[in-house]
Amino acid sequence: MAKVYLLLCFFLTFAANCFKSGAPVATTDGAENISIAPAPAAPAAYVPEDYLPKLAGKRLGMVVNQTSTLADGTHLVDTLLALGQDVRRIFAPEHGFRGTADAGAKVKDGVDVTTGLPIRSLYGSNKKPTREDLADVDLIVFDIQDVGARFYTYISTLHYVMESAARYGKPVLVLDRPNPNGHYVDGPLRKSGYESFVGLDPIPVVHGLTVGEYARMVNGEGWLGEGLRCALDVQPCADYTHTTPYELPVPPSPNLPNQRSIYLYPSLCFFEGTALSVGRGTDRQFQLYGHPALDAPDTFTPRPGPGAADPKLNGTLCRGYDLSTEPAASYRIDFLDLGPLLQTYGELTAKDVAFFTRPDFFDLLAGTDALRLMIERGATEEEIRASWAGDLSAYRMLRERYLLYP
Repeated sequence: MAKVYLLLCFFLTFAANCFKSGAPVATTDGAENISIAPAPAAPAAYVPEDYLPKLAGKRLGMVVNQTSTLADGTHLVDTLLALGQDVRRIFAPEHGFRGTADAGAKVKDGVDVTTGLPIRSLYGSNKKPTREDLADVDLIVFDIQDVGARFYTYISTLHYVMESAARYGKPVLVLDRPNPNGHYVDGPLRKSGYESFVGLDPIPVVHGLTVGEYARMVNGEGWLGEGLRCALDVQPCADYTHTTPYELPVPPSPNLPNQRSIYLYPSLCFFEGTALSVGRGTDRQFQLYGHPALDAPDTFTPRPGPGAADPKLNGTLCRGYDLSTEPAASYRIDFLDLGPLLQTYGELTAKDVAFFTRPDFFDLLAGTDALRLMIERGATEEEIRASWAGDLSAYRMLRERYLLYP
């Protein structure tokens, strides 16, 4: 076992170092000399020699999903088991351990067929680990890829895991991952009275934090409540800054299938509280939007499929805007794009078509009713942005205290 452990450690370290080193790039003058490309950002999980000592001799509870992979594509849980680590339980977030459940669909407890490990759902009737769940766990390891939007529920799962860990005296180790939308901060802050699983904490829609930085903020600001404070350790990413572009190697959920959808998600997710489809039930989820009543150039018809058992406007021809024809990088902007929301609101209401079909849910996504009310009374984009500018300024100052990366 010791030889297997050492060989596997060597292999994983070699793979991680190859990933971090970048490929050689020839100089433009045709000389023999070469320069090394800048190292791409690497999730903490890619460098096992840095965190394996923290796991040694501990019974582990793993908060993981399909994004919890190493540089060679192997799953973190499979790797740890191969190294003889004592993994006791998997805790599954929204979309489940393998990432195939619909958005909002309850995730069931069960047993992982690959490893035989028990799976405890954190997206069903109970979103927090119980005392019994943690009774045989010495350390909780969180390793899930986030996309940087407050309403993406993996950070809410992290908040609740930290709360239970603090309550039952269990430490948490976050293996940090780069935030693909970590280069900007924008949108309204979640206001009191609008707490939900798509907005537990008073942060803006685009928060500009990695999961590790977010965990530090939750702990430092006392957001766990009842005076609780988690015994938190964050294993940082390698070669990451908040301006570093990062392309996700694994889709983080069924309806964010590629990098383009990840960049568009913070702006287009507001449509989930309206009459419009954002492409659920197509192969261009969060890369198009539309409605049967729009006068728009592109068409699509949502139909049931993986991650969308009953999509909005199921079987209905929609007219809208297909954004999938542009390169992903063109959507790596540094602000929430309110243009699609304001344009389609104006067009549908002019035709007496109800726009805010789920106003309560729209308000939870925004974290306030102010955005919806301003849209309804015809506010301009400049007026809307001005309404949250003061909150964002204060948040940016708060954020500085918890950053791990420049």
